[in-house]
Amino acid sequence: MLESGWGPVVRRPVAWVLALVLLAEALGVAVLNWLLGTVVDRQDMSLAGLDPHVMSASSKIGGIVFGLYFALCALVALLVAVRDRAPAGLGRVLLISATVVHALLGAFAWGLVGPAAFVFLVGVLGLVVLLLMTYDGRPEEPAGPGTAPEGGPGGDGSPVTPPAAPTAP
Repeated sequence: MLESGWGPVVRRPVAWVLALVLLAEALGVAVLNWLLGTVVDRQDMSLAGLDPHVMSASSKIGGIVFGLYFALCALVALLVAVRDRAPAGLGRVLLISATVVHALLGAFAWGLVGPAAFVFLVGVLGLVVLLLMTYDGRPEEPAGPGTAPEGGPGGDGSPVTPPAAPTAP
């Protein structure tokens, strides 16, 4: 869909924008959870009998973990932007998991925070999906002039059809 027209034009800018947005989100999540943990610690009140220090520490640890997760996703997007190559392996898995996280957070944000948070999260979700889709199915660079892939010239049929059975002499 995007390979023939706008794909090459939007690949790198989307990756750069996504890297910046995810880095800002990483810092925002970490700072917000740290502040919430500090507030819980200073209030010194329990919730359903839970120790306030445990709640404070878990909020701070959760903020650090999610901040590092989003920072790692930002690093993957940055590497995609610099290299202009599709994410592979763990990087692709991280970006796909970021789409799932943003979809779930967006669904909860609509009811708990409001439409503005929902629009932001769906926007980030759209950027991640756009990054993954613009590199999906990108034709590979040829190995060199006059080189054929191993196993013959190719084009012998659909990749899902089985090879023809050998005939008896």
